[in-house]
Amino acid sequence: MMKVMRSLELVKSLLAQIHEDWQAHERDWTLPGFRAVAVYRIGRWASERADGLVRRLLFAVYRMLYRYVRNHYGIELRETTKVGRRFIVGHQSGIVIHFNSEFGDDCLVRQNVTIGAAGMGGINDGPKFGHRVDIGAGAVIVGKVRIGDDVRIGPNAVVMTDVPAGATVFAEAPRMIKVKKA
Repeated sequence: MMKVMRSLELVKSLLAQIHEDWQAHERDWTLPGFRAVAVYRIGRWASERADGLVRRLLFAVYRMLYRYVRNHYGIELRETTKVGRRFIVGHQSGIVIHFNSEFGDDCLVRQNVTIGAAGMGGINDGPKFGHRVDIGAGAVIVGKVRIGDDVRIGPNAVVMTDVPAGATVFAEAPRMIKVKKA
């Protein structure tokens, strides 16, 4: 009886977490970002369960849903990633998140973001993000870097070093070098 009660509590906490993510995604279950995060939560929850038939069944369902989200929406968010509460994926397409990355609460990731290892030597080293990190479209964050709380990473910025809390990182504005006269 105790084991059943514990299992019910775990399911309840999973559903509460997914509900919180749904609220963070503007209460719209059709958003690809919400679907990706919900599938991630199910996979993470299943991976933390004791080995057995139920876990294997849940994981089979998770793998199928993960592949759908990855192939249909272009969002790679593996169950091995550590994601805090109210994680928001702002738009779909081209989002690759390293399998060993860690995110704090209230982080936002936009389209075409790459979060990964810096090379084959550190393949298992994913970036670590604090709370309330806002990542702009097209940003690339690679290597074993630490991004502090309340950091804003602008569009198309490339981050390969640690970023202190409260900082804003942006790519230099493009400039014209030569104008060809007609």
